[in-house]
Formats: sequence, C-alpha cells, structure tokens
Amino acid sequence: MSEQIVIDPITRIEGHLRIECEVEDGHVTQARSIGTMWRGIETILKGKDPREAWLIAQRICGVCTTVHAMASVRSVESALNLEVPVNAQYIRNMIVGAHCLADNIIHFYILSAVDWVDIASAALKADPKKASALARQLSPWKHNSFQEFKQTQDKLKKLIDSGQLGPFSNGYWGHPAMQLEPEVNLIAAVHYFQALNYQRKINKVVTILGSKTPHIQNLAVGGVANPINLDSPATLTMERLFYIKTLMDEVHDFIQQVYMTDVATIAALYPEWCSYGKGNGTFLSVPEMPLDAKGETFAMPGGYITEGDIANFRPIKSFNDPFFEDNVKESVKHSFYKGDWTRHPYVSETVPEFHDGTGEKYSWVKAPSFKNEPAEVGPVASVLAMNAAGYQPAVKHTKWMLEKIGSVNSTKQDMGILPSTMGRHISRAIRAGVVQEAMLGQWDALINNIGSGDFTTCNEVHFPKGEQSGVGVHEAPRGTLSHWIVIENGKIRNYQAVVPSTWLAGPLGSNGEPGYYERCLVGNPMADPEKPLEVLRTVHSFDPCMACAVHMLDPKGKEYSTVKVL
Repeated sequence: MSEQIVIDPITRIEGHLRIECEVEDGHVTQARSIGTMWRGIETILKGKDPREAWLIAQRICGVCTTVHAMASVRSVESALNLEVPVNAQYIRNMIVGAHCLADNIIHFYILSAVDWVDIASAALKADPKKASALARQLSPWKHNSFQEFKQTQDKLKKLIDSGQLGPFSNGYWGHPAMQLEPEVNLIAAVHYFQALNYQRKINKVVTILGSKTPHIQNLAVGGVANPINLDSPATLTMERLFYIKTLMDEVHDFIQQVYMTDVATIAALYPEWCSYGKGNGTFLSVPEMPLDAKGETFAMPGGYITEGDIANFRPIKSFNDPFFEDNVKESVKHSFYKGDWTRHPYVSETVPEFHDGTGEKYSWVKAPSFKNEPAEVGPVASVLAMNAAGYQPAVKHTKWMLEKIGSVNSTKQDMGILPSTMGRHISRAIRAGVVQEAMLGQWDALINNIGSGDFTTCNEVHFPKGEQSGVGVHEAPRGTLSHWIVIENGKIRNYQAVVPSTWLAGPLGSNGEPGYYERCLVGNPMADPEKPLEVLRTVHSFDPCMACAVHMLDPKGKEYSTVKVL
C-alpha cells in the first residue's frame, strides 16, 4: 500500500521548498518538487540601465549574492562585446573562489552533515580520547587534539542537558538510517564548530576584494572598481594582497585536511548512498575563472556530457560559445506562469499566473532544458567535465578522494559513484580542492601582472543604439548559472536568470520528463515515514537555493501560502 509523505517547508536550505513523495514498501516511488515563491527580479530590471543590473540581480538571494553579480556583469559585457582587464579578471576570480569555498564549507557542515551525523550519540556515547586518536589517524590536522574534542563534547552535553539544542533542535537523532560510530560522530561535531571559523576566514577575502559581503560593491561593467595604487593605503595595496594570501593558505589546510577527509570518511561509511539519488546521466557545466580579457581561456574547464559517459564530453570553450547560448530553453507548462510555452531565455517571460496546484501547473519554478533534455548541473557535472578535459588539478583531487574513501572502507572506488546522493558531496569536496588551488594561481598572476606595471582594472563602457543581447555565465557552487539580457537603446528590455536550482528543482518539463529532485528521489529508501531523513539527504545533496529559483511578489498583497518555521 502506498503512502503520501509531504515535507513543507524543507529546512536547512535557502528559501521555501515543498516535496511530496509516494512511498511503497519502504521506497519512494514518485516525487513532486514544488517551489512556493515567485521571482520578480526580472520584472524589476526592465527599463533599468544595464550598468546597474548587477546591483539589483545579486539581491536575488542573500546567500548566492556574488555569483549573481558576476553573471550579471558578464551578461552586459557579452552583449557589448566588451573586454575586461586581466587584473579585474584575477580579482573577480579570487572573489568567486572565496565565495565558493565559504559556500561549500557551510553547505557540508552546517546544512547537510546532520543528515549523516548523530549529534546526540557524539555527545553522550563517544570517547573523546578514541575519537581524537582516530581523527589524527585520518588526517594530520593540527586541531584534532584530545583537549578540543573534550571541550566540544562538554559543550554538546551542556546543550542537551539544557533542553535547548539551538541549531541541533528537531534533528532525527537515533534514526535507524544513522549508522556512524559515536567517535566518528564526535569527529564531525568538532569539525562542525571549526568550520564556522574557517568559512569566516575565507569570507574575509570576499570582503576585502569585494568591499562588502554578502552583497559585494566593487563590480563594474568592464572590470572592477578596485583601484591599484601601491603607495595609497585607501586602495588595493601589497599589504592587503599578502593578508589575503595568508587567509587563503590557512583555509587551504582546512579544505585538504578536514573538509575533504571528513567527506571521504562519511562517504566510505555510507557506501549504499553512492548508488541512491542518480539522475539521467546528462551533465552541464561552464568554464570558470577567465584568464584573458575576452573570456576565451580559463583556469577551470566546463562542458556537456550525455549518457553518463565522459567519453561523450563536449567542451564549452568560451563565454560566448554558441553551443551553450543556442541550446538553453525554459518551459512553463507545469509552472505558475502565463501560457504553455518552451522558449529561449532571450524571449522568455516571467508573467505570474497562480493556480491552486491541483492541475498540471504546480510550482513557481520553471523547467530548463539543454538540447531539449533536462540536465544535472552542480559539482558532479563540473568534476566530470574537468576530468573529461584532462584538467590535472581535478584529476589529482578526484584520485585522492576516491583512494581515501577506498582506504577507509577497504574497497576500490571509481568515478561511477559520483552521480549519486553521496557523490554530490564527494564532488563538491573535490571541486573545493581545485578551487583553492586555482585561487592561489590567480593571486600569483595578479601579483606578477602588477609587477609588470599594469594597474588597469576597468574599461570604459559605451552603449550603441539599437538592440544588443548577451549571456553571462558562471559556474557557481550549486552549478551552471546564466543571466540573459536584451538591451535596446541603452536600457534593459528583457532579463532572465536561469539558475542552478531552477535546473534541479524544476517541475515536469515540456515532454513530461521529471525535474531532477523528482527524478533522483525515486528509489530512495525510507525507514520511517514520520521522519523522512532519507528524502532530506538527497534533496540537501543538491544544496537547494529556492530564493534563487523563485521570489514572491504580489502587488495586491495576496497571501499565497503560510508556512510554519520549526
């Protein structure tokens, strides 16, 4: 007999998401992903000066701020065929790299780890001496001391005894799907608190180079607003640049010795979750960290993979590659928007038309497609593309992660485990290793270019008469992000953002194919329908950002839904 499970809202994500599942014989047989807000940013941007678009567009989200700002300025530069000074590219690349690392650290430890780690067991059952010894065996991390483990355990016990667990409230402690030993749980709990400090350190890089965080202030169409003057303390000086290098070096050790090690360890101890949560084998990513003024060479490659086989890899070679630009579409057949169409973003509309959700239309999220097929974006797509391209930093970190997993559970692993629930965490950790290395390369490149006497950070912008269109792409932490702009006589005529969580959280497509959350939940086990932990594991593995996919705007003040925040 089937049973319907409804989780609304899904917590530990950005924004509001409702998941409906049919469960039969302990497994999910069908799922619906429902975004419960409408995004009105595209409507707000119409008629605005394109040079202001990035300031508004980054307000799409309070978490994914930098990524929208970057895609937005790139869209205008694409439309105007405007080059960007290499100094500005290097500064931008360090900003997005730092944002990515902070995002990855927060996602795993704060938003997802408690799907796998039993905090109550860590506090009440673990032996801190044994846990510290195990942690030192897994990694040379300097903060794996017995003293730190004992202090953290005491802190957790105090929380539990008080009855006020704070961020650990409402956890499914003791759930039958939790299977880590108490000492492993304590290791993860200790690193949870340490992660807060290291994400703060890397976020300082965003603050220094971006002038502010979360919503940066230094971007400009044509470059960045950071003046470089080695003699002025009010500008980007060598002192500030060397402080940034110190922060990056500190976080480098945390990424390699803690984050990557913890993900590999937990993946090894939940091997079955390397097979749950698979998609259709189609992956899309774009290149990132441009190294030249035209956006034609990159530190990190991207591309398109079909049938789950990296031998089918097709590179996306530049920011203006027509292969990407020509093949993205969006459908609203099952979304709360006016009409029943599948269109290219340059001619898409965002005209809301709310329904009660009982018919064909049931979500505020659109349904994107690439070459008329759904595609998975995100860390798995990025890591597979980089390996397919033979990009050595990715090959190195992928090999390290797979060998580390194998050393913990005494099995041989290959990249076939990556397209899965646990594989998304593994891939995100691999990509973090790649990004932190690439950031150091960008720092060196900026220092060397300044040393050559080049202080240029921005090119002048001119808007010709008539119509121009362009797309700005960015490989964000959650996957491929694209902003599409149509400019007419110097003003924005149309603007669309196709974001990672739209690709993944969307409803049925124009041909009835399920969205990625809907697809990847089918087959998931469920031990206790009253505590649907396994559903959360797969949904959280995508790191949903519904604020990016949808926003609520009702000029008449109508209340569409009410949710209870737990």
